[in-house]
Amino acid sequence: MDELMKDFLVETAEALAALDNDLVLLEAAPGDKGLISGIFRTLHTVKGTSGFLGLAKLGRVAHAGENVLGRLRDGTMTATPDVISAILHCVDAIKSIVTSIEASGGEGQQEYLALLQELDTLYETPAKAPNAEPMTPAVVPVSQNPETEAKPVAVTAPVAAEAPAKAEAPARADVASAAEPPRQRIEPAAAGQTIRVGIDLLETLMTSVSELVLTRNQLLQVLRGEKESAFAAPLQHLSLITSELQESVMKTRMQPIGNIWSTLPRLIRDLARDLGKKINLEMDGADTELDRQVLELIKDPLTHIIRNAADHGLEAPADRLATGKDETGRIRLNAFHEGGHIIVQISDDGRGLDVDRIRRKAIQNGLASEAEVATMSDAQVFRFILRPGFSTAAAVTAVSGRGVGMDVVRVNVEKIGGTLDLSSTPGRGACFTMKIPLTLAIVSALIVGSGGSRFAIPQISVVELVQSSNSGESRIQRIGDTAVLRLRERLLPLISLRHLLRFDSTTDARPDQVVIVIQAGALRFGLIVDQVYDTEEIVVKPVAPVLKGINVYSGNTILGDGSVCMIIDPNGVAQHLGQAALAVDEANAAGRIDDVQKSATGLQQLLLVRAGPGIRKAIPLDEIARLEEVDVGQICHSGGQMIVQYRDRLMSLVLASPDLLLRNTGPQPVLVFNEQPADTRNGSHLDRRPRHIGLVVDQILDITESKATIEIDYGRPDILGSAIVNGEATDIINVGYYLSRQETGTFDQGMYGSNLFAKTAENLPSSGAEFHNSESAIP
Repeated sequence: MDELMKDFLVETAEALAALDNDLVLLEAAPGDKGLISGIFRTLHTVKGTSGFLGLAKLGRVAHAGENVLGRLRDGTMTATPDVISAILHCVDAIKSIVTSIEASGGEGQQEYLALLQELDTLYETPAKAPNAEPMTPAVVPVSQNPETEAKPVAVTAPVAAEAPAKAEAPARADVASAAEPPRQRIEPAAAGQTIRVGIDLLETLMTSVSELVLTRNQLLQVLRGEKESAFAAPLQHLSLITSELQESVMKTRMQPIGNIWSTLPRLIRDLARDLGKKINLEMDGADTELDRQVLELIKDPLTHIIRNAADHGLEAPADRLATGKDETGRIRLNAFHEGGHIIVQISDDGRGLDVDRIRRKAIQNGLASEAEVATMSDAQVFRFILRPGFSTAAAVTAVSGRGVGMDVVRVNVEKIGGTLDLSSTPGRGACFTMKIPLTLAIVSALIVGSGGSRFAIPQISVVELVQSSNSGESRIQRIGDTAVLRLRERLLPLISLRHLLRFDSTTDARPDQVVIVIQAGALRFGLIVDQVYDTEEIVVKPVAPVLKGINVYSGNTILGDGSVCMIIDPNGVAQHLGQAALAVDEANAAGRIDDVQKSATGLQQLLLVRAGPGIRKAIPLDEIARLEEVDVGQICHSGGQMIVQYRDRLMSLVLASPDLLLRNTGPQPVLVFNEQPADTRNGSHLDRRPRHIGLVVDQILDITESKATIEIDYGRPDILGSAIVNGEATDIINVGYYLSRQETGTFDQGMYGSNLFAKTAENLPSSGAEFHNSESAIP
């Protein structure tokens, strides 16, 4: 295939992609001359170029559609639903011919005689303007601005009010315009600002960058073993350049989710006509970007959920009116960034999920016993619909109802490291939430050890790291024969990675264990590991076919020292919780937490440090994100502040005492605090990644648990006061004071020590103030 033909096929595919949405808009606003002219120009260009390239069949189909559009443009024909449907069928035929040319070089065997006859009939007998009442819009186009509410526009498929929906598709109903739609179009970029690059080239670039990241990790591993090396500075610079290159190449793979949403208005229009319903489609967050590979993988699950919502979720117009609802149902899509994930919500305002029917069907299908179902929450019962073959539909329709879809949706979402959650309110609708990673190529992972081997856990699923003990906020306890983790008065299911992978058949009952708290969808659980090493950016490689049956692995990678490391799949691990999850659910539902004192003990975990001369100091441990050491030689000064590179970002440093002196060389202890995420501009994109600020100390002494009471209040802003901790006088640092001195504009001093403890002191001016345990988690 020559380059001219390739260019024609690419440009035609791009032009046709916008026609579906434009025709849906035209159906809602039949008199819009701008839309008619744009659609006409597209078909005219396709017809003209196909004639030049000798594509006779494509030219005939495009010419027939152009004739009808010419009538619309001249005003001798009205854009009725039948006319719009005929043009949409013409566009579908052109797409089919283009696809055939791309695949085989030929235009295919189909002649499209019926379509050509339909278009010729319309052209020769112009349709009269329908005498119909204006109807409610059936489709709302994508909102191009995610910060504004999506505005309703487009077509409707009205039905007689007294005709309820049937299992079989009813005859097509007339469609009338609603109102002049506020069309929102994406203006094409200037030709000099963009170039067309093949996907294969981008994939090659991504592969090369992945290998560069692996090489960078290996060099940094070697550097860690060298205390003083002449290569330290060049390698640090190489690491920074590699990170910047990686980020830039990753951006070339990012595409707005609106690229796959653009086909949905046409889908909803056709479903509304086939089901005899009126449906509004609202979209918000269309410019939310994610990896092209992820985008392709969520396209089918998204379409299936929408089809289910239209068929099973939304009621017929007569049924909606009988329940006091508007006769037009609503399906809403919303996409946004949250903590390194993309959240996609698909909600409707229909009848909601029938929890009693799902319970009966689960018992009927043998998925659970009556006793088990009776103890389940509604949220647990809802998840039965994600099982293979599960359907509560009374009849199978052309749209859905066979029970072969939602389990495939769940599997496809989990294959890319995502989760699918659902919620429902009877009579008010249901909401499906897909939580998916931004990219599948290079991810940040926590490296842990178990049974003598190392494993990578995607850091995006890690909530916190805890060290269990016999006392304190994190303890391993038992409900019957099942071990669970009690973390800040909450029970979590617990599983050992060593036991899960069958490295050891016995269960280690030691109270002091390293536990990774993991979030997998709506489920939070603890994973016991032997060791925690470090975080590392890893290149994700697919699992070998021989291991595909082991669902606890999502891939593998090569670490900096050259060793192969398996990547743990949190969703797969969650499926092995079994009795632990049930025991926790029952205990939480019954309000029974073994060996947990309901009343507050007043104990506070404190980190003891040295910072400058004088007595030691203490900081509430649950306010600290991480304990780190930074190389003094890497600390720089900018704008009167100390800064250091931390996790590919710049972190501000502040001294924990005005008398503290930095060491001349070597590592300096730093307490890292998480800053509230702020909407900062990074080029043309919003950057919502959390920042960090470090509190510099001289020495980290210990972690202790104490019911400390402030004995003396000096009235100083940097110190809350002095208390007796483990028999020794200790100054309690007011973290909020130091952090509020940074000119970031995003720290809330009330999040930290000042408000947490000082208000208690004000309420007890004479007797002193007791520390109260904060509920904030250590990330």
